[in-house]
Amino acid sequence: MNYLIKNATLVNEGQTFVASVFVSDGKIAKIIRENQVPEPVEGPVDSGTALRQAQGPCTQVIDATGKYLIPGIIDEHVHFREPGLTHKADIYTESRAAVAGGVTSFMDMPNTNPQTTTQELLQQKFDLAAEKSLANYSFYLGATNDNLAEVVKTDPKKVCGIKLFMGSSTGNMLVDKNEVLVRLFRESPCLIAAHCEDEQTIHENTVRCKDLAAKGEVIADASIHPFVRTMEACYKSSFKAVDMADHFGARLHVMHISTQREMSLFRNDIPLQDKKITAETCPHYLWFDNHDYEAKSFAIKCNPAIKSHRDKEALLQALHDGLIDTIGTDHAPHLKEEKFTGDYFTSKSGFPSVQHSFEVMANVLPDDLSLLVQLMCHNPAILYQIDRRGFVREGYYADLALVDMNVSHVISDKEEFSKCGWTPYDGITSHCRVTHTFVNGNLVFENGVFHEEDKGMRLCFDR
Repeated sequence: MNYLIKNATLVNEGQTFVASVFVSDGKIAKIIRENQVPEPVEGPVDSGTALRQAQGPCTQVIDATGKYLIPGIIDEHVHFREPGLTHKADIYTESRAAVAGGVTSFMDMPNTNPQTTTQELLQQKFDLAAEKSLANYSFYLGATNDNLAEVVKTDPKKVCGIKLFMGSSTGNMLVDKNEVLVRLFRESPCLIAAHCEDEQTIHENTVRCKDLAAKGEVIADASIHPFVRTMEACYKSSFKAVDMADHFGARLHVMHISTQREMSLFRNDIPLQDKKITAETCPHYLWFDNHDYEAKSFAIKCNPAIKSHRDKEALLQALHDGLIDTIGTDHAPHLKEEKFTGDYFTSKSGFPSVQHSFEVMANVLPDDLSLLVQLMCHNPAILYQIDRRGFVREGYYADLALVDMNVSHVISDKEEFSKCGWTPYDGITSHCRVTHTFVNGNLVFENGVFHEEDKGMRLCFDR
């Protein structure tokens, strides 16, 4: 099926203008600006002629007047829980949630069961996604203290990166041997995506808080999380990762930055394509702060912890300053009983986010849709060197999202497509909604309805 998306307000590469986009054979065939016709064109040179040429008998026309057309969002940081943890989530359910939020490509983490730490297990995940995923996909190979031989086999043209846990989180894939870290930063064949929290600091803080809770001096509720997983834990680990990457010339992407202090580790004076060390943050660090623990409780418990209002404001400024390069969700579903039964020490860290990332970020950056597209679409494509995605360009894959920016609705657990059935953003008023999502030129989501005949593709990388 070919599509003609007519009269959309296109947001792309720092420009906003009205255009029609013709989609053919999975690619963007033509971008026809209002009152302008791209070359070559047969017949009279006017936009009406070009639109009539595109509007053939095998073309479905979508009138996008008043809606915004953006490149499909690339979420570089998700935990879809398959294999082994599919009671929480799986590739099929979470890819549905993704496309409902305008996410057309995702990169999934290795802390599954079994952990994705060999090339064989990595290929098994690619095979699962080929059968199940509505969105395009890639998967990280996980680094451990003893699998460097598997890491160096990774094909950088076919795999998004190597995931390094420098602080333990769900799945306990901590790499804490310094000799292994040295070799990893020296020998990794592709980008290292790092979770940076200092393990010793976290352990000491956990022991201290458990002791205080046992004495009744603190209540073991969600509000103690930033006192366990502190700013100091984040900075100490991020500093070490950046220092090692700089020393060995490794390509490092520090994920889910949550503190003001970490901003001093990153640069904004060189183009993204030339950076070797880059940073990601997540919507929840830009929306919530420590004052929200009282109302949201364990719903917003995640690793690293959501911290102070000052940290949130600093992260927001860093988006504008170019110190943070990408927005990923760290989508990490758990069942309600895993989150809300018990106390702080038993509640799981992480929550679903992929469906609502654009809505939340549009609330965070209500007056700068171009910056939002840069952080969520363009920059991940540049940073990961993804083949022909992340931009609305002729010849690129037609990964697109149509957004109504003039509709208000309340985000609700009842509308959550993630398998776990809840969202920490429940009750938040959104002022936009994704209405259509195209993946490789296929309309996979349309006004709340999924079209599941066509599956996503494996991402390729120009490295």
